[in-house]
This record gives sequence, structure tokens and C-alpha cells, in this order.
Amino acid sequence: MSFVNICRDNTDPFYRYKMPLIQSKTEGRGNGIKTAILNLAEVARALGRPPAYLVKFFGSELGAQTSIDEKLDRYLVNGAHDSAELQDSLDGFINKFVLCGSCKNPETEIQVKGKDDLQRDCKACGKITMIDLKHKLSSYILKHPPTSKKGKKAATATANVVGGGKSISDIASGQSKPAAEDAEGNDDDDFLTKKINAEAAQLASVQVKDDEWAVDMSEEAIAARARELEGLTLNDDEAKFNDFGEWLLKESDESKEDLPTDVEIYKKIIELEISDKPETVQVLAQVLFDEDILNQIEPHVGLLAKLINGQEEFETAFLGGLERFLGLEKPDLIPAVPKILLSLYDKEIISEEVILSWGSKVSKKYVPKDVSKKVRKAAKPFIKWLEEADEESDEE
Repeated sequence: MSFVNICRDNTDPFYRYKMPLIQSKTEGRGNGIKTAILNLAEVARALGRPPAYLVKFFGSELGAQTSIDEKLDRYLVNGAHDSAELQDSLDGFINKFVLCGSCKNPETEIQVKGKDDLQRDCKACGKITMIDLKHKLSSYILKHPPTSKKGKKAATATANVVGGGKSISDIASGQSKPAAEDAEGNDDDDFLTKKINAEAAQLASVQVKDDEWAVDMSEEAIAARARELEGLTLNDDEAKFNDFGEWLLKESDESKEDLPTDVEIYKKIIELEISDKPETVQVLAQVLFDEDILNQIEPHVGLLAKLINGQEEFETAFLGGLERFLGLEKPDLIPAVPKILLSLYDKEIISEEVILSWGSKVSKKYVPKDVSKKVRKAAKPFIKWLEEADEESDEE
């Protein structure tokens, strides 16, 4: 399936917000001819809007009657309309009902605040902009307001409290101690020691996967593989990843300030023909960052989002690379794991499902078992926050 930028005026190849191109099929003949939009549910999901809103917008813009059957995932617009026409019409919907009126970011929610008050709440810049009530779709939305979303929107970085009186700043700092314990005078070290011992006992019973091949991008490992390469003991893929990692390290200094640009990195990936390999993002996780990782994620969001593109295997590989980077090269950064995961989750690089799955299993695929335990133990407060956010969404 082909994907395009949600805001098609934005031609940046690393623009992180993508949607599938509309696929349509003409059915019937004569006065009964209709156009079926085959992937409307997927397009609507990418835009964060109910499919009915899109169909009603098409009907309004094209002057045609519409038919909706969400159970059968069938959406019809009367008349013959090709995919290009529908795509152009969709741009109008995106501009009017999706993009923030201030920053033009599509990460917005529609809110109905009153009988004649329809607005977009932008999760990127925080601005609230009004929606034109003169459009026919506005009347439909007022009568059929969007339902609250589960998951991501219920657990964004802007959520202040998620059960138990814990703020997101506490979660990101790895602090989850109840206020009552502070009142009793227990010090932080005693509490954390008990917490770590309890979680270690829990992790001891967690499933351990079989050892699998992983790419170690430490300078020592690269040098060792380079020596092996002279004896032709590496396979083609291993040699490519070795070359890629070596090229990145050679082009940058220890502070990562002289790293190649994301465009140059992407061109190198295409040149080596490794864009479809999960190990590529595993390598990037080990060489893009240093002690300032929390500030270094944002500049690379476009590149990482393009390579990972919501693929579970790539998300897992990227977490594996981070696990190796933090657990073996920068163990002093392990306490920052909750903040790092929060940043990756909030920027939609790693999904909630993959983080929860990763956190539930100790794995020796990327690092020794004891190191894997340490990293996951540090991640527990954030993972618990995600689980509680899901439970709260279900209750709502």
C-alpha cells in the first residue's frame, strides 16, 4: 500500500505523519452507479477521525448521496469518482477538520464544547482553533460527536495524573512512591531498595527467549568484526551492518555533533540496501546517541519514523539496540529509561503494544540476561503507567 504525507503540501520525505492513498472501485452502471472506497477505514484511522466524517464530507463536496455500513466496512458515494478526485477532496477535509489552524500539525482532536462550538485541540502546540460551522459536515459532527479514544490519547505526555495521584513527571523520573510513605518518614533509598527487590523477584519468573543474533555496534565489536572480515567470516548482511556502523562512527565525533545529516544517513542506508532490515534501526539506536539522548531523539524523529513506519519487528529491534547501548555502553543512563521510553512513545516512534510486550519478557537476544533484567526493571514505572492508562480508558 502506498503512503503519502497527510499534509500533501509538505514535501519533506521525513515528514512523520503518513496516510494510505485512497483506493476506490466503481460499481454498477447507469443511474445506479456508485463508488466504493475500499480502504476508507485505514485512511480514517491514520487521520484520527471516524470514517463517517470522511464519507459525509465527500458527499457534501461532490454533491452526492452516501451510504455507510461500518460492520461490513463498506462506504459508498453515489456516482463515478476516481481515486485522484477523492484524494483531492480529502485534502479539503484535512485542511478544514484535521490540521491545526496554528501549527498545521495533524495531531489534533475534535471537541464539541456546546451547541454551536466546534474546535480542534492540538496535542503538538497546545493551541485550540475553531472549525468553520458553515460547512455541512460541521452540523453532522455536532449531532454525532467523536467518542473518546483509547490508548494513545488517554496517555499522552500532557496527562497530569493517572491513578494513585502519580504525575507523569514522577513516572518519567522512575518515582512511584505513595505520598503516605513520605509522611511516615521512610527515605527514598529504603523504598527503592524494597521496590527493586520485589520487582527482581517478579522478573526472575519471566520468560527468557532463546539467544539470537544481534548487531553489536560498540567500537571494540566493530574492530573485531573488521578483523574477521579479512578472513571472510561475515555474511553479506553482517558486513553491510558493520560497514554502516563503522561509517557512522567515522563521520561523527564523541559528542555526536558531527553526525551525518538524516538525509545523508538515509542515502547511505539505501546505498547499502538495508532499509528493509530491522537490524538497521538497531544499529542507529547504538550510534546516534550519547549521554544527551533525551535531547537527541527529537532531531532524528523523521528518519526513525520513516524507517520504522509502525512495523513491530523494527520497533522491537530499535528497543533492542537501545537496550545494548544503555545496558552495555552507558549503564549510568539506565535510570533514565522511563524518560527515554516516554519520549519514544509520545513521538510515536514506538507503540504502546510493543513497549508492553518488550517489558513483559526478559530477553538475551541483545544483551546478557542480567543486563536485560536491569533495563526492564528501570522501565517498570513507565510500563505500569501505560497499563493503568489502558485500564482507565476501559473504565471510561
